Amino acid sequence: MDASSSSFLSAIQTSKLLTGTMAMTIPRSAVTTTPSFLSRHLPSLNVSSVRIEEKPQNSTTRPTTSRTPRPASSTTTLPAPTKPTPSTRKSPANDRRVVEPNQPTMMFNVLEGVINNFIDPPLRPSVDPRYVLSDNFAPVDELPPTECEVIHGSLPSCLDGAYIRNGPNPQYLPRGPYHLFDGDGMLHSIRISQGKATLCSRYVKTYKYTMERDAGAPLLPNVFSGFNGLAASAARGALSAARILAGQFNPANGIGLANTSLTYFGNRLYALGESDLPYAVRLTSNGDIETLGRHDFDGKLLMSMTAHPKVDLETGEAFAFRYGPVPPFLTYFHFDGNGNKQPDVPIFSMTRPSFLHDFGISSKYAIFADIQIGMNPMEMIFGGGSPVGSDPAKVSRLGIIPRYATDESEMKWFDVPGFNIIHAINAWDEEDAVVILAPNILSVEHTLERMELIHALVEKVRIDLKTGIVTRNPVSARNLDFGVINPAYLGKKNRFVYAAIGDPMPKISGVVKLDVSKGERQECTVASRIFGPRCYGGEPFFVAREPENPEAEEDDGYVVSYVHDEIAGESKFLVMDAKSPGLDIVAAVRLPRRVPYGFHGLFVRESDLKKL
Repeated sequence: MDASSSSFLSAIQTSKLLTGTMAMTIPRSAVTTTPSFLSRHLPSLNVSSVRIEEKPQNSTTRPTTSRTPRPASSTTTLPAPTKPTPSTRKSPANDRRVVEPNQPTMMFNVLEGVINNFIDPPLRPSVDPRYVLSDNFAPVDELPPTECEVIHGSLPSCLDGAYIRNGPNPQYLPRGPYHLFDGDGMLHSIRISQGKATLCSRYVKTYKYTMERDAGAPLLPNVFSGFNGLAASAARGALSAARILAGQFNPANGIGLANTSLTYFGNRLYALGESDLPYAVRLTSNGDIETLGRHDFDGKLLMSMTAHPKVDLETGEAFAFRYGPVPPFLTYFHFDGNGNKQPDVPIFSMTRPSFLHDFGISSKYAIFADIQIGMNPMEMIFGGGSPVGSDPAKVSRLGIIPRYATDESEMKWFDVPGFNIIHAINAWDEEDAVVILAPNILSVEHTLERMELIHALVEKVRIDLKTGIVTRNPVSARNLDFGVINPAYLGKKNRFVYAAIGDPMPKISGVVKLDVSKGERQECTVASRIFGPRCYGGEPFFVAREPENPEAEEDDGYVVSYVHDEIAGESKFLVMDAKSPGLDIVAAVRLPRRVPYGFHGLFVRESDLKKL
């Protein structure tokens, strides 16, 4: 989630948030304990000049690449990766280079050090990289395609393809304030073929990433954490202008990080961050990830695009928007089934800038949420806070516009007080009404700075387009976000939702399955999977077992996610049976090294990978 650089609108974590756990009360009937193969021991961490690496164990044994399934009761541990040598950093395999900064870069770095140490040091835990990048939030180096070991069960044939997850992974350790959303985008892909798995981790080679890589140092300040207060904003703004005038960076080529999510439409795969244009990427036959470049759709896409476009699998169309600090604050558009961008529809009835990270799409309408989070320049100037903040006096509202609108003449707005959504799960039509399903962020004032204090309550909101009556029903009392559905049900009335359990956010302790067809005011949880002590995952993703079968049941498939064991220091790829009452684990893949916590992912079938 990315208001100017990332995906999940979160406050940064205190050390208690990043290292502790919170007990949660969950009905025994809905919980299944994770098997014992998720238990190990955590290696200690140390800080290198470029990375936060895991301290290697005494053993020099290479990580196994055997693909023979290992019994769940096995106690063999995977040695932690050794610290990369300079020669490894220079190799094409991980695209790391040892670069000596030139004289202008060194001079600018000295000025940046003055700002970071005297004008705006990272005093608050929410922007202190020692807290933000602790535990499995710490960055990793790139990993070339590496075979993985299936340690439990077997990988279903419907998973032939690739699960790819995006997330922040700073190229250089921050020298000043750092927000979770400020990291360079890194894709972690597990390529599956005939029951075998290969992991690859690569940076999205954005313009910002490549310029800073070649310069040997960061060139631009962090968007989320670098402009807190008038003095810091003025100093970093002046330094950035000097770097641009010196020819170190051209902002016209993009400032985005592409660190939030991925989407596939028009036979192209894109890495997304809503502060920039999409970056086209592809997977090679051996599982490697290549960045093809920044994509403007033949010059028709300007500036930026949401990191949450909605893709209709039946028509191949994609629906999207962009938002910003100057009018029009919202612009809606879509792509046809061949991936060709259609004309913009500016929405001038949104009269002030708002944080619009996601939206809903039904078969007839697009639904936008004008929430209580927006631009907050006075807090930035006089309070030393973030330029994005909450406005408790504002009344949240939902805007509904026809799906294929050519202008905003039919846009209608409906007040929905206190309804603050960051992510939308789904939307559908009901006679003369529209329904949207989304987690509502309670205590929205804590969203940026104290994420551990917020609670996301999934609600089903129905708007009667004739009478204007808005009806709201919570579907679960738990702290849930990153909700997903069977992708074939986008814009249609769905029954099942798979959502991540915050423990607290941004750490994910498990997954729940909701049956949103239940009656009003009922707890809709019908299945749950808790990953285990100090085991945390991320956004779940649903993969249908028979995607080409129109008669298949909605929940006939698998839920997949990366999960990290903080005790063992190991990461795994888990495959869960979506129909089972306990989301039973049918396959577990031990990954050759840890995968940091991140944001949003996507499964791409083998047939679609071949079209890239």
